[in-house]
Amino acid sequence: MNQKRSLGFAAAAVVAAAATTAICFGDALGLVRSAAKPVETIGSAPFGTTSRPIEVLQDASPWLTPVPGSPKALRGKVVIVNFWTYSCINSLRALPYLRAWSERYGAKGLEVVGVHAPEFGFEKDPANVRLATSQLNVRYANLQDNDYAVWRDFANQGWPGIYFIDAKGKVRGYRLGEGKYAEGEQLIRTLLAEAGQDVSGIPLAPIEAKGVEAQADWADLRSPEAYIGYDKAVDFASPGGLKQDRSHGYSSATDLSLNQWDLAGSWKVDGEYALLESGPGTIRFRFHARDTHLVLGGAQDGQPVRFRVTIDGKAPGASHGVDVDAAGWGQVKEDRLYQLVRQPGAITDRTVTIEFARPGVRAYVFTFG
Repeated sequence: MNQKRSLGFAAAAVVAAAATTAICFGDALGLVRSAAKPVETIGSAPFGTTSRPIEVLQDASPWLTPVPGSPKALRGKVVIVNFWTYSCINSLRALPYLRAWSERYGAKGLEVVGVHAPEFGFEKDPANVRLATSQLNVRYANLQDNDYAVWRDFANQGWPGIYFIDAKGKVRGYRLGEGKYAEGEQLIRTLLAEAGQDVSGIPLAPIEAKGVEAQADWADLRSPEAYIGYDKAVDFASPGGLKQDRSHGYSSATDLSLNQWDLAGSWKVDGEYALLESGPGTIRFRFHARDTHLVLGGAQDGQPVRFRVTIDGKAPGASHGVDVDAAGWGQVKEDRLYQLVRQPGAITDRTVTIEFARPGVRAYVFTFG
């Protein structure tokens, strides 16, 4: 079963015993390296979706944030099911809309349910997911789906995958990837009206997204998602290539073309991430995008790993992301996505460099916006 991992940014992640392939998916930019295409509108349920979605949710576990009144209380309500994973930028950019829908229509019988289906190993840890949902202000019910059982029952195809279920328990709409939020909200209002709820007094106000959750600059995005682990790594430019599952002293490439990247220092690269084994060490990427993010994991000793970001060899200044200051300084502690760059001006090809002060950090994937 082919499924998607990112707005035009693709790369397959084999998960669960059934070899489900998942893609964190935004919008098509012609950057996807697979033939799969996103859903362009609110469509019908994918082929193979369960005809009993509420029963699937009722039988699932564990619930990290419970459904008010237990999962049985979902019966007879309009339910939005969002498949997500907390390090995926496409999942994060959908959250403002899901939160707003939960707040606007909760009193009218809408329940939003998150199904957290992890991509990386650290996202399987319930403590990490609980911390992330707290930091991201995800207050609606949330289910941990480490083995992708609910994912397979719904025949979901990527992150975010959003299902619209009516009060009779039938899937009435499906959205794969970001966007079409106004259409999604109109469908919610239709389903609530069918269930006898009057939503005419609830205004269709704009939904504001801030920080890392702000929508991408799709019109000026030329860089695809780029994995660091060798399972899905492409366009690696350090001399000699990646060395699998062993420590190696890498050196920077003489030059980077657009969307190439390299390492410098002593790194051990496995299928999922690169571990800096002795410090200092650097990662560089030549990109074309407003935003640059990097999914990072903290050191095993639990102490922060300090890093510095430069853009074309200079401090980012006004182009710093939310996780670094104007001088480019930041630190890794939690295992999550870090926003390194947000450019306020014209977008051109730039090189971002991340220098880590000491070993222990893990680097997973670059994403852009």
